[in-house]
Amino acid sequence: MVTLNKIYTRTGDTGETHLGDFSRVKKTDPLVVAYGTADELNSVVGIARLHASGEVDASLARIQSELFDLGADLCTPIVDGEEGKLRIIDTQTARLESEIDEMTSQLETLKSFILPAGTPLSAHLHHARTVARRVERLILEIDRPINAETIKYTNRLSDWFFCAARMANNGGRDDVLWVPGSSR
Repeated sequence: MVTLNKIYTRTGDTGETHLGDFSRVKKTDPLVVAYGTADELNSVVGIARLHASGEVDASLARIQSELFDLGADLCTPIVDGEEGKLRIIDTQTARLESEIDEMTSQLETLKSFILPAGTPLSAHLHHARTVARRVERLILEIDRPINAETIKYTNRLSDWFFCAARMANNGGRDDVLWVPGSSR
């Protein structure tokens, strides 16, 4: 006999969802919009991984897991005396900074704005960068206490995607440069 687990619960049919502490909020709550957009970012990273290999793919896999950490952090309200809650921590942000510094040391110096183009991996990483920036802006709209490290992490993450996109364009040598006024 086969037992089916249903994916639907009908608990969201009234336009509400529950947070990590099982409190109910509207699906349009800025908190839900922020962690939903972090989930969207995770999907964009998954698409980028189709074009990645080796160390880059491993880094993107780690970032995907951290984006789940970010969603868990955002959907679990902060309460006094909490312990054992999954939160984004400063060492995750510091690791991104270290990796950004390493990539930057290998990149061609920027002499122009660049377009989000080049190799397929670069284009997808630029897409990830823009969605990460949106996640950051949405976190800033949350009107309840949040872990401040989530803002720092998403800010660095978009920088990481920028550097990784340039690395995917032959260390920046094959970046597609912006040509001002070229459409006139």
